[in-house]
Amino acid sequence: MTNSQTLTFFSPEVHENSGATFVDIGISAGFPSPAEDFVQERVSLDKILIKNQEATFFARVSGQSMIDAGINDKDLLVIDRSIEPVNNKIAVCFIDGEFTVKRLRVDGTKVWLKPENPDYPIINITEENDFLIWGIVTNVIKSV
Repeated sequence: MTNSQTLTFFSPEVHENSGATFVDIGISAGFPSPAEDFVQERVSLDKILIKNQEATFFARVSGQSMIDAGINDKDLLVIDRSIEPVNNKIAVCFIDGEFTVKRLRVDGTKVWLKPENPDYPIINITEENDFLIWGIVTNVIKSV
């Protein structure tokens, strides 16, 4: 586990025969449906959320700069370092000694980090910045 001011990083631990019981009853978000026969199986979120285990990390979010993208304080990000960073992807970046999560804006050789909250400024990346795109966010696990 590694901490920064805005993100706390974790490495995934995948175990054989891990996973929770999955009950496939088609839970209704509208009107309740009568109970029917259902199938039980084991589902591992690691197998669903992680495509490249060696390049995947989790990070817990601290802050509100990405709320309009559905990323809130205390949410858990799934980050894949093997995915090519391109315009409009949500990325975890290292800038001037700190980690941050922002939407990438790329135009030729120009790069901006765009928050998804109007209360936060867009960050223009210049040659003076110590900057690295660390990985691409593939999933967000919500805290409720």
